[in-house]
Amino acid sequence: MFAIQAMSPGGPDVLAWNEVPAPECAPDHVIVKLHAAGVNFIDTYRRSGVYPMPFPHIPGSEGAGVVVEAGAEAGIEVGGRVAWAFSHSSYAELVAVPAKDCIPVPDGVSLDAAAALPLQGLTAHYLVRSTYEVKAGDTILITAGAGGVGGLVIQLAKSLGATVITTVGSPEKAEIARAHGADHVLDLSTMDNLTADIPAAVRAISPEGVNASYDGIGKDTFDGTIACVRPRGIQVLFGGASGQVAPFDLQCLNAAGSIYVTRPSLGHYLANRDELLWRANELFGAIERGELAVPIGLILPLADARRSHEALEARETTGKVILRAH
Repeated sequence: MFAIQAMSPGGPDVLAWNEVPAPECAPDHVIVKLHAAGVNFIDTYRRSGVYPMPFPHIPGSEGAGVVVEAGAEAGIEVGGRVAWAFSHSSYAELVAVPAKDCIPVPDGVSLDAAAALPLQGLTAHYLVRSTYEVKAGDTILITAGAGGVGGLVIQLAKSLGATVITTVGSPEKAEIARAHGADHVLDLSTMDNLTADIPAAVRAISPEGVNASYDGIGKDTFDGTIACVRPRGIQVLFGGASGQVAPFDLQCLNAAGSIYVTRPSLGHYLANRDELLWRANELFGAIERGELAVPIGLILPLADARRSHEALEARETTGKVILRAH
């Protein structure tokens, strides 16, 4: 088969389209003919050497396709359509996926959407259904509403009956966030002091503050977004796109109204296969009902993975980037 390999630590130019041995099927795995792989920032960290990896290696951990071989203990039929979020070496024509990580894809969901959804979709789902369970009448704040996770959070929160305030980085991204259904869009490029201007803008909309603030940007916005939380509300720091948040005095949570702060990660919200399937099936059901659209911003051939990494690292994309194998 052919696959993308990161030949050595470095920039996107270290990615090569090479012929490599096809994976063997372990008893508890399946072999999937890839339809498309999802591209994520963690792929660039592994390629560049920020996260230690053996070289050469095949990047990618997310995708969707059709099962062409199943191990004796897999319990999955050949011909089934599956997606996954955590299987190494996904930038390849054939991918060995542990059966426990396979998510059945219903007929009403395209394989493009199934490849783009798992990591960002499962993240959005745990944020609004578990970390803080969004309810009708709530008001929430989500950063980066034009991004993959942000766009899905907006749609899910709106389907649950919430009012959604979001931040974006440009007028063009503001239009994307509105298209996702955001009620109020704040353009950070118009603000001089994010720490003061974000809460001022949010409280002009919701004077009492928000029930939940979801911040995936981190260092640049944390002080501003936490100041938007109403008494006994929650600040959810789920990423650090601008850098990590510095340690802070817990006494400020008291002064702000006995608010909560949490730093969740997806792995802790996928405790077992039942939880994985619950989250995935709710997401796929929302797609089938027309309540959720998966924003795909760029589709490239698998052999052009280098370009996908260049676009991602240059912040040229909105929505998800996927690599089609065929």
